[in-house]
Amino acid sequence: MRRERPTLFKRRHFEAEIIVLCVRWYLRYRSWRVDEMYCRVARKWTDFYRAVDSTGATIDFLLSAKRDTAAAKRFLQKALRSPGHPRPRVINVDRNPSYPKAISALRQTGDLGRRCRCRPVRYLNNIIEQDHRAIKRRLRACQGFRSFHAAWRTLQGIEAMNMIRKGQVRWIAKDDIAGQAMFINDVLGLTTR
Repeated sequence: MRRERPTLFKRRHFEAEIIVLCVRWYLRYRSWRVDEMYCRVARKWTDFYRAVDSTGATIDFLLSAKRDTAAAKRFLQKALRSPGHPRPRVINVDRNPSYPKAISALRQTGDLGRRCRCRPVRYLNNIIEQDHRAIKRRLRACQGFRSFHAAWRTLQGIEAMNMIRKGQVRWIAKDDIAGQAMFINDVLGLTTR
């Protein structure tokens, strides 16, 4: 006796279970969008590295005094260690020459998969460029920072609030103000244990 296939999978070459499994794995390993923006600290321009996935969820961020291959590699290593985000299959970057070098170095050490590609296409980073707007709006109001430590702590708070606004913190409702305050205090290390 032959089973009737669901209408979504009719006239497909493979069985429905195989198609669903492949789509699940494809969606699980989404692409990352990586970019950096400038931030003024003690009258010097520093780089603020950021990464989001294909849906716009923030993966990780790093404030760095230099814009070179070592800083890009340090940021990507930090992003790969962040919980809840699997290793990417593609990393979309702008034309910054330090990213391909850092990605190839991470592939050689085994931190990234051998099949992970670096895609230096500028227009594919529109998701992260739009996400920069929320950060830049707050930075313009700050008019720069006096110390690197103050800039890092402030940017951590801005990013945490941005992640809450996006709905990335599953156990905190968007309208739970007390829960949000406790979460921010915990992220910034202000709670006593």
